[in-house]
Amino acid sequence: MNQSELKTRAASVEFQSVTKRYGTEVTAVDNVSLKVDAGELVTLLGPSGCGKTTTLRMIAGLEMASEGRILIGGSDVTRLPATDRDVSMVFQSYALFPHMTVLENVCYGLRASGKNKKQSIERAEYGLDLVGLAGYGSRLPSELSGGQQQRVAVARALVLEPQVLLFDEPLSNLDAKLRRQVRDDIREIQQRLSLTVVYVTHDQEEALAVSDRIIVMKNAMIAQVGSPRELYEQPASEFVADFIGEANIIDVDITAVNQGNATVQVGEVMLNLDSRGLEPGSAKLAVRPNRIFIDSRNTANAAVLPGVVEKATYVGDRIEYKIGTEQGVLFCTSETTDRQVAELTEVAVSFDVTGPVLLPEDT
Repeated sequence: MNQSELKTRAASVEFQSVTKRYGTEVTAVDNVSLKVDAGELVTLLGPSGCGKTTTLRMIAGLEMASEGRILIGGSDVTRLPATDRDVSMVFQSYALFPHMTVLENVCYGLRASGKNKKQSIERAEYGLDLVGLAGYGSRLPSELSGGQQQRVAVARALVLEPQVLLFDEPLSNLDAKLRRQVRDDIREIQQRLSLTVVYVTHDQEEALAVSDRIIVMKNAMIAQVGSPRELYEQPASEFVADFIGEANIIDVDITAVNQGNATVQVGEVMLNLDSRGLEPGSAKLAVRPNRIFIDSRNTANAAVLPGVVEKATYVGDRIEYKIGTEQGVLFCTSETTDRQVAELTEVAVSFDVTGPVLLPEDT
């Protein structure tokens, strides 16, 4: 058995106008169309109740679509039960059998699918080696850390060589430091084996760290699809700007638009930005906290916003500030931790030239 055998199994996933209703009152997924390419890791991201887990469960066959078509590797699986779909799912609860050894847990699906004992053990040992747990086969799940148990769950799914691997909030039971390590492990395995992965989380940082693309969901529909950088730097709406990381949403005026460039007035500050299809008039501007600068020594400059430090909080690797301005309270961060601007200090607020972005009108 070699890695190349696993690489050939990856398949695309496609939703064509898929809707999922529960009774006549609840629409959990509303006319969603999406495409996950073979070998790609795509994350479904959004707040609780947005439809992301239902979407994942429909790929797995654990929920049936009310309308539309679901294709895996180009084949229509819309009406196929979970047992007839070539997918594996890794749950947030790990779902390991406590009375079985690690090796027996990884072998379980293989034996259930008809593999003989020798084949199952060989594949299981290979799977454990892939996730960095070679030599752990004789242990019980209770003898492993949370991160190691999650890796066992990943190995158990991998050895089935599914066309698509599904992750449902896989890191939610781990502490912050362990989450970073395990998410890096999952991403490394996915890239090394060219797996097709659909990954569900409500954690924005986790989604940014592991994904080729992110599908942001809101109210059972897709709000935006893009790479982590696209979503962070070019959000398509106020919802996406505020949900992906943190953003200051500022009311501004577009005073002129010329060949796609907008002149934007923020108080007394004038900015030249991509108009993003907007016309002159009132608009909203999104600015990330690390793209706002404060200077307590430059308050007389007319090209800045005057403000007052309302709160300054040291959090180790940065200082977080809340600055009161005529445009509202702005949240900004500074990595200059050796000099903290005191509360009630008058400051000048300016913006990184690549930081602010106009928000298209919500649809």
